[in-house]
Amino acid sequence: MKRSPAEVVKRYVLLDQKGARLDAPSFDTLLPYIDWREEPVWGRIVVVQESTVPEDYRKWEILNNLEVVIPVTFHVRGAVYLETATFVPEETTEEVRFHVKVVKNYWRIVSPIIPPHVGLKRMVSFAREAEVHEQDDAQRTLLTTLIDSLRKAR
Repeated sequence: MKRSPAEVVKRYVLLDQKGARLDAPSFDTLLPYIDWREEPVWGRIVVVQESTVPEDYRKWEILNNLEVVIPVTFHVRGAVYLETATFVPEETTEEVRFHVKVVKNYWRIVSPIIPPHVGLKRMVSFAREAEVHEQDDAQRTLLTTLIDSLRKAR
């Protein structure tokens, strides 16, 4: 409990933006910040420009001294749909209210489990990496199109 709950949320959001939830090995880096052990299978990745986590506790909802809700604002650029490897641009602002509570003497995010919110640059490199390793020509073409549409969103 030495850390502020906002620090825990900030670190989680930053790691998520860097793609920590895009593959199983990097998911482990999130374990000190969350109270779940498995990630659902996501069909959609939210592509974000930036996020804001309020440090000021007056902007939080304080449930009790061991439990708070911290609103995080995301500047969303659109979403990538994994099954079709397509990017759908949609400029919007999204607020997610992270429920944070003390679990075994540490602040942990207990809910909600949201789809990955990945930064635009990281999403481009993730798609590029997938394209390089893809054996199927049709899939590689889809990934090339995805990369182009992500680049246009910059």
